[in-house]
Amino acid sequence: MLMDSNANSKRIVAIDCQTAGASGDMFLGTLLDLGADAKKVTDAVKLLEDPAAGYTNVEVAIKQVMRREFRATKVDVSAEAVARKNGQELIETVEKLAQKIGLSKKAAEFASRTIRTLVSAEAALHGNSLADAHLHEVGLVDTPAEIVGCAVALEDLGLFDARIYSTPVSVGGGILKFSHGIVPSPAPATLAILQSKSFPIKGGPIENELTTPTGAAILVNVVDEVSRFYPTMVPLSVGYGAGNKDFQEMPNVLRITVGKTLEQAMLKDEITILETNLDDVTGEVVGYTVDRLLEEGAKDVSVTPMFTKKNRPGQIIKVIADPKDAPHLSQILIQETGTLGVREYTCERHIVSRDVVTIQVDIDGLKQNVRVKVAKNINGEILSIKPEFEDAKSLAYKLKRPLREVLELVTTTSKEALGER
Repeated sequence: MLMDSNANSKRIVAIDCQTAGASGDMFLGTLLDLGADAKKVTDAVKLLEDPAAGYTNVEVAIKQVMRREFRATKVDVSAEAVARKNGQELIETVEKLAQKIGLSKKAAEFASRTIRTLVSAEAALHGNSLADAHLHEVGLVDTPAEIVGCAVALEDLGLFDARIYSTPVSVGGGILKFSHGIVPSPAPATLAILQSKSFPIKGGPIENELTTPTGAAILVNVVDEVSRFYPTMVPLSVGYGAGNKDFQEMPNVLRITVGKTLEQAMLKDEITILETNLDDVTGEVVGYTVDRLLEEGAKDVSVTPMFTKKNRPGQIIKVIADPKDAPHLSQILIQETGTLGVREYTCERHIVSRDVVTIQVDIDGLKQNVRVKVAKNINGEILSIKPEFEDAKSLAYKLKRPLREVLELVTTTSKEALGER
């Protein structure tokens, strides 16, 4: 089981799917390898053996296998289908089973989101409604078994309360043949699911299907953040789940590491810095460009005075951006300023968790909702509370009181309200 020596330390999970991708059976095998109760998972899956569920002779086989000299857990689920299911029926099968086995709210919601993500992608690709979506591979017993099995395993391991990270997922390449004919890898449904959640992908490293639609649906519904690097943590346990094939080029395994936070650790994220030098652009254009960049998704924009060639005064525009937004924001910089080049580099930054919450304040008999930005450390302790300026300004106008007084009153009220939660 998970050797968590400090119950107060928040769990961190790192899903490593950058080499062999992810599939439903690999996820389930990895969670069992981490110590999830195999009997709980097996008993839950075997409840699919019900005329109402549409499957008979459900069998669950859990075994240890080798994948390129790596030991991993392999899960195989087989059954006879009474009748082929459409999309709506498959959703109902998963949701009714989650209710029947008494999954917690978080586990049941995960199972429901995952099957709906999968079925909706399949239906959209073929231009059908959920009820008219006649599924092929997705309609087999593997799909509901793997989704419900993962929900049971995640709940048993206590990971629905963890912060879950993932690497970008490898999707393989080449072509694959299935019920819809010959298609490029990744399969259309896999790509649609990952695209719908803006989940980063990488091709290769071999010509084969590495990420399946079920694996993609589980991934996008369980992961909180994607990073090329593992988060800062103390590793406690590592699980390996095996895929069906044993590739010559690499171990076909999904690896999940469970750890705990460091007492003094800080959250990190990955950002891209964009920079360009300007020496022949008016202040009006610079100001407009800053506004555009912020409207188009930049996290922050700053302008620094400088001297260019021949001691001409100029500015450096620096943009902090999400890596996926960097190409678009670079194009805006070039279009608006006429610059001939934009420097780009990616780095990590230490951050604190920030949430915007709405607090009702009562000042001089006037009740009004005010948004406040709450910063917390990795252990959830409040570091600072700052009222949103526009809300505080609006309140100050109504009360005809100095802004600084209103800011202090809102901050005090917010501390009292948040302290009671």
